[in-house]
Parts: sequence; C-alpha cells; structure tokens
Amino acid sequence: MTDLSDPTAAAQAAATTINTNAGIERHDIALVLGSGWGGAADLLGETISEIPAAEVPGFHAPAVVGHGGTLRTIRIAASGKHALVLGSRTHYYEGKGVRAVAHGVRAAAAAGCTNLVLTNGCGGLNRSWTAGTPVLISDHINLTGTSPIEGANFVDLTDLYSPRMRAIAKEIDPTLDEGVYAQFTGPHYETPAEVRMAGILGADLVGMSTTLEAIAARQAGMELMGISLVTNLAAGIQETPLSHAEVIEAGVAAGPRISALLAEIVAKL
Repeated sequence: MTDLSDPTAAAQAAATTINTNAGIERHDIALVLGSGWGGAADLLGETISEIPAAEVPGFHAPAVVGHGGTLRTIRIAASGKHALVLGSRTHYYEGKGVRAVAHGVRAAAAAGCTNLVLTNGCGGLNRSWTAGTPVLISDHINLTGTSPIEGANFVDLTDLYSPRMRAIAKEIDPTLDEGVYAQFTGPHYETPAEVRMAGILGADLVGMSTTLEAIAARQAGMELMGISLVTNLAAGIQETPLSHAEVIEAGVAAGPRISALLAEIVAKL
C-alpha cells in the first residue's frame, strides 16, 4: 500500500500506473461516478484499459454497494480524448483520512486531466425534485469540519463549479436545475433538524461526498463540474425512513436517462 504521507508523490505514483496501464502519455478528463451514474462510462466510447482500483497505488476497493471497483480509460468517441473513470471512491466516513478521499482526483490531475466531473446520489430539499432528478451543483457547503488542503496554502473557491461547464450542460438539457450541495460526514443519514439547518444555511442538496474532492481538484488546477442525482427527499421532508436500498433503486431507475445525459455533456467538454 502506497504511503499517503506525501500526497503529491502518492498521486504521481498512481498516475504513472494508470497511464502506463492504458498505454498513453496522459488523460484529459476524469469522472467520479457516484450512486446511479455508473452506466455513463459505457456510453462514452471505447474502453482501452481497465485496472482494479486496489492494484493502483493509494486506491482501495470500494466500500459501498453501488460503486464500481475499477479505474477505466475510455477513448471518447466524439473527440478522441481520453477519459479516466474513477469507479472507486473513498468516502470520508470510511475512516481512511482526508488524504485518501482526495487521492483519486489528485491522481487524475497528475495523470494529465484538466477537467473533472463529480457525481453523486443525494437527498433533496426541494419537493419538486422527485427521485431520479439530476441537479447541477452551483456551489457547496463543506460541513465535514476538515479540508484536503494542508498548511498555509490559501486556495480561492470562487466559481469552484465551473460556469462554463454548467453552461454546456444546460445547452444540452435546458431543464436542468442548479442547487447548493452540503456534505455531511455520514455514514448515518442526516436528522430532520440537520436538514432544516442545511436549508437555513442555503443548501438544496445533502450528501456524504464531493466537496472535499472538489476542493482538492481546485488546488490541483482542474476545472470541474458537479452533478447530483436526487435519489430521495431528505429526512423530515420525506415521510418514510431513508435507506441505502432506496438510493440504489432510484439510481437504477434513472440510470439510462442520466447516463445518456452525462455522456453527451462529456462529449462536448
């Protein structure tokens, strides 16, 4: 297992393995596919290489049902660019530390990626967003109490979620709404009071991923876009108890539609 005590060296070691396995000098765009989004990879183009995440320095096998366990290199049919699909995401609640959470996007940047698409499944505070609704992330609220940035490195997060990339997404689907995403630590779901708090703070979406990766990506100089799949109404808004099975079910139902949407967006980036 790669020592993550030097995040830069760990990312470079992973990038070397990824690029060598794919037989290319660099990748162009990275995608982190969360719950419900996995089918998009198959629509992007030809898979030219695939490697189990556990065989790449610093990566781990996924700990969550519904997440893939490989890193795939895909030649995008529309552009000929190479996409790195990070099917193995480390969540903060797994207890591996924030460096492990940020490792995937840092490795992608080291592999040459200049663009990043982050996806997730989440709870929605807007009652009009039924299960299966994709929502562009316009901004975020990091409620984890930590940061992937260490030391006196002051990184500007203005327009963190690229207006240019969001505009491309809206050209493809003008019906896409935007919202502010709040990350809680998990793995428990938020209480109704916490959801109300998030709404007061300005959140429209609540989940357990994305913000720490986004911050690390900005530090690495990547342009990024976030898009959430509302898998359920958040606690206190939805009357029935929350469950991970519900998240998986909503992702499966929405999968073909949101996968086609994401593939079309990526083709134009």
